[in-house]
Amino acid sequence: MRTFDSLSVGVLALQGDYERHQHQLGLVGARSTPVRQTGHLNDLDAIIIPGGESTTMSILLDRFSMRTPLRQFAASRPVWGTCAGMIMLAINIQDNLSGVTPLQLMDIDVVRNGYGRQVYSFDEQIIARLDEEQVTLRAAFIRAPKIARLGPEVITLAKFENSPVLLRQDMLMASSFHTELDDDTRLLEFFLRSFALKGSA
Repeated sequence: MRTFDSLSVGVLALQGDYERHQHQLGLVGARSTPVRQTGHLNDLDAIIIPGGESTTMSILLDRFSMRTPLRQFAASRPVWGTCAGMIMLAINIQDNLSGVTPLQLMDIDVVRNGYGRQVYSFDEQIIARLDEEQVTLRAAFIRAPKIARLGPEVITLAKFENSPVLLRQDMLMASSFHTELDDDTRLLEFFLRSFALKGSA
């Protein structure tokens, strides 16, 4: 797909299933870079913060001095956080017994594991509004965060059981669920088209 071959997209690769995001980026023709240190952020058009374990991710951001550079990156370029990535984007974590320090970029509060722990993981069909069209997506909820508060500038793109699960705010996108586990790239393409390509124009 030549539409996205001009883009260089990073995937935070400190922890989590970053390889699946890299796989999907390859499917749509975008260049992908595993981001493990601050220098890897140079020349990227966008970055994806994958699912994983938010406690470990938070610790590793500090260990590798990535927290401030990521916040600086997000001030001018697009970021998509999925599952644990959504937790990291949040302003506040309501059940923060593990002491996760979020990046405080998106004006939301979340509840970690709000849809249940690993044993309660499930797949669901959700309807998302992408590019003014209704799109049905297969969403995998795996220890997924639940939204407890939305700021006034946050736009809901999809809900599950009347709770927001796909959000955008300025150049940020966040999803409670995973869509990278199979080869359906429609949500990735929406992110690249609506955020990354516009930001690099």
